[in-house]
Amino acid sequence: MSDIQGNLLIADDNKVNRLLMSRSVELLGHKASVAENGKIALEMLAKEPFDVLLLDIEMPEMDGFQVLEAIKTDPALRDLPVIVTSSVEGLDNIVRCIELGAEDYIPKPVNKVLLKARLNSSLEKKRLHDEQKRLLNRFATEEVADDLQKSGFAIGGRRVHATILFCDIRDFTALSENMAPEAIIELLNTFYTLMFEAVSSHGGIVSLMVGDGLMAIFGAPQPIKSPEQSAVEAAKEMLDMVAVLNEERAAEGEPKLRLGFGIATGEVVAGYAGTDARATYTCIGKTVNRAARLEAHTKTSDCRILFDTETHDELIERDGVHRIADALFKGFSNSISVFAIK
Repeated sequence: MSDIQGNLLIADDNKVNRLLMSRSVELLGHKASVAENGKIALEMLAKEPFDVLLLDIEMPEMDGFQVLEAIKTDPALRDLPVIVTSSVEGLDNIVRCIELGAEDYIPKPVNKVLLKARLNSSLEKKRLHDEQKRLLNRFATEEVADDLQKSGFAIGGRRVHATILFCDIRDFTALSENMAPEAIIELLNTFYTLMFEAVSSHGGIVSLMVGDGLMAIFGAPQPIKSPEQSAVEAAKEMLDMVAVLNEERAAEGEPKLRLGFGIATGEVVAGYAGTDARATYTCIGKTVNRAARLEAHTKTSDCRILFDTETHDELIERDGVHRIADALFKGFSNSISVFAIK
């Protein structure tokens, strides 16, 4: 296993021990910072990311056991590798350290060869964990990634109140008919980049991308204040972004993109659907179906943003909102009231 350079924090109340340990890890190619007790160590961990904590047990104000307990209950720190370096003897103390989440236990005086091996092992595990986290954040939204880390993964869902947004590029098939495949992919990537930014900036998550359309959820997996207003504002921001994009496309002689949005609010079942091998965070229910039908209805209503009564009634800002003719959608026994922003 190759050596990995790391940013280490050494917590020890003995000044000589701090100096000797700092010298040892710096000779191994690592950066060393020091804390004279557990309380200061936690304060430093909250301000700066470290790769490994070398922790003494017997310290004033806050001992090593208390530090381990605090790290174990802190979502931001619980994956930090901790190597206990202590002169405290007894198997019970070692077991307690491991049970509290310590990666390893090295007795004092610390053997430098053993220290090097333990640091390399801990830094490699930290590197792999960071890589897994990076990949998770790449293929899942920040909210879903946080939900997975806090709650764990399990197939299934729970009932939540949320607002669903569907967005689609109108007449995309005709628009892309004479485009090269590479140009289509580039256009869609630009479109999705803009849409993701608008959705995430208003507290929503994109849970589904299909061709030239997407579905976004506001209010799950984490609740947000006024998901209805957030969804409408996200749709408005998308239109503003595409208007700028269309100016560039017009200058290049390319046709403008036209978007349609359907927004509905109500109870949905949200969670992870699929298998243990492959799953995605999504939601189902009549609210989802209603939002999809409203988005499709934009193609015949000549309105860009349509939403239901449940969304309308909770809006804080209603400038430009007007009611259009009620609509009866496929799969629904009764017609629904439809509101629009042209």
